[in-house]
Amino acid sequence: MSDAAARIAVGIEYEGSRYAGWQAQPGLLTIQGEIERALARIADHPVAVVCAGRTDAGVHASGQVAHFDTSALRPPHGWVLGANSHLPAAIALRWATPIESGFHARYSALARSYRYLIVQGRTRPALLHGRVCHLRATLDAERMQAAGRHLIGEHDFSAFRGADCQSRSPIRRVDEIRVVATGPFVVIEVTANAFLHHMVRNISGTLIAVGSGERPPEWVAEVLATRDRRAAGVTAPAAGLYLVSVRYPDGAGLPPLAARQPSAMIAGLAAGWLP
Repeated sequence: MSDAAARIAVGIEYEGSRYAGWQAQPGLLTIQGEIERALARIADHPVAVVCAGRTDAGVHASGQVAHFDTSALRPPHGWVLGANSHLPAAIALRWATPIESGFHARYSALARSYRYLIVQGRTRPALLHGRVCHLRATLDAERMQAAGRHLIGEHDFSAFRGADCQSRSPIRRVDEIRVVATGPFVVIEVTANAFLHHMVRNISGTLIAVGSGERPPEWVAEVLATRDRRAAGVTAPAAGLYLVSVRYPDGAGLPPLAARQPSAMIAGLAAGWLP
């Protein structure tokens, strides 16, 4: 970043059903590509955006954080309102703030939280199409919670690692897993320092196997110990997955955590069911 440039942090939410994931790819519609085009219109120069978590195709976010460098002088609300005027309806900036040059949306993050949304019922939902995982089976959330405890801590998560994962190490630290049932919904929340490719979806598919009664809770510990992806459950569909929160060190200069939570319109869907 040049001496004349400033670093801006932004909060982003998106409904990812029609996008090929976060990362810009030639010839494909992506979240990063749309955001960079919109911000470039406001900055009047090319913009490269770095995010906290590169979500896959069909995955959503209500608490994505990103940063970019710019020589343009705009007030925070100018970045937000300006970019949103050039973004498609499924993507929106929620806030923007100048940040110290040492801040990095990905490498400064201490932890990330994802939520996986499941709706149970005999018939598929129309209004929630693309936004939840639909299951006809009835799940036992308490069994899923008991199973999830076996994954807490720092482990080799090779058994939950996607085949295309490019991470150098399979070691990750899972801080918390919560499973809550409310009405027809079951919500799985996983918080970790970082995630492997498809890790949350593979954990969710494994917990679903426990919740449906196919496997006992103790099976999850056995799966983890194998370090073999073939031992775990299926990869749950992308539609139910949301990046809902990214935690940074105190004093990082971002808005308070409450201000970075999902907007009221999607709070009930992506975040509002967990206390």
